[in-house]
Amino acid sequence: MRRENCTPRPGWHDMVRGQGLVYADTELPDGGFMSYWDESACYALDLDEVLRLEEATEELHRMSVAAAEHVVAKDRFAEFGIPAWAAEAVRRSLREQPPTLYGRFDLWYDGSWPPKMLEYNADTPTALVEASVIQWYWLEDVHPTLDQWNSLHERLVDAWRRIGADLHDPLVHVAWSDEEETGEDQMTAGYLAETARQAGLKSELLPMLNIGWDGRRFVARTDPGDETGTPILTCFKLYPWEWMVAEPYGRLALAPGTPTTWIEPAWKLLLSNKALLAVLWELYPGHPYLLPAYLDSPRGMPEYVAKPLLGREGGSVRIITGAGEINNPGIYGAEGWCYQEFRALPSFAGNRMVMGSWIVAGESAGAGIRESQNLITDGFARFLPHYVDAPREP
Repeated sequence: MRRENCTPRPGWHDMVRGQGLVYADTELPDGGFMSYWDESACYALDLDEVLRLEEATEELHRMSVAAAEHVVAKDRFAEFGIPAWAAEAVRRSLREQPPTLYGRFDLWYDGSWPPKMLEYNADTPTALVEASVIQWYWLEDVHPTLDQWNSLHERLVDAWRRIGADLHDPLVHVAWSDEEETGEDQMTAGYLAETARQAGLKSELLPMLNIGWDGRRFVARTDPGDETGTPILTCFKLYPWEWMVAEPYGRLALAPGTPTTWIEPAWKLLLSNKALLAVLWELYPGHPYLLPAYLDSPRGMPEYVAKPLLGREGGSVRIITGAGEINNPGIYGAEGWCYQEFRALPSFAGNRMVMGSWIVAGESAGAGIRESQNLITDGFARFLPHYVDAPREP
């Protein structure tokens, strides 16, 4: 793998916004803006390393599912901060195996082997539109004869097609929080709704605040004040379970008699929680794809990252090195911490890079690469496209 400087396409900004990346710019604390989409550089990967990274991603997914099964079998829900009343619903969800669509591993990878798992965004991962659509159009324009580690769109459509085969009603509600101001959640939800439509399903977008309860079931309302609504039988929600169980309707969402199939299912609470990192290290100590991680303390690790158990896309973390604490997130993470060995993100031309490796229906589906000037990939990171240095298959 290598980083290459590129010449941005003329008119690229309007181009990517027109393709759905309405959040192509990131607002800075001083009121200015920076480009989130960055095609002044790109990454090139070899085909052989992509094949190995695909195998590593799928192995990490299998290990994560096995870890979830272990947590359920040993009744270790409290270590994940999951309330006791929700434990049976999570157990039932894992046993019944309702549909699951996608997730994203964040990997440390510098071009040498092996990669290291930093976390698993398994419930509500974003950065999907740019990984699936935007960088593919970039490839078509810049390297039309070369390939890309990117089968996200095709795999999402295939996954919806398999999900639809088991549905009595082909209507899927796709919900997101319209309190998210950048438009990323809405565009991600809209894109997933489109992949469902391409699979032959009906899909309707729905703000979370327009989901109501009619006394027997969840319903979709045209506005929050409506008294009636359309029954919600299948719902993909870009809204994490850790938030849902804290809401007044959380118990209803997990009740066995509630006739709504939620995607992602409730057992994803276990995979999206940072406690998973510690359980994986306990079950697979010394595994080449893992970093040491513990729940009770740093266990003497001289340099480590303290990650709050709950927090969409990682949340605030504390990095402890020989030089002391690098950042202080304040009181966030009061629910508990996972202590993971610190591994500085690899630096390419002074940029800290993290690789997002996508899973769709349990199979590797592509990669998205983000860069930051900081040791932590935060809200000021940039997304860079990539290509595979191999001819594209006809």
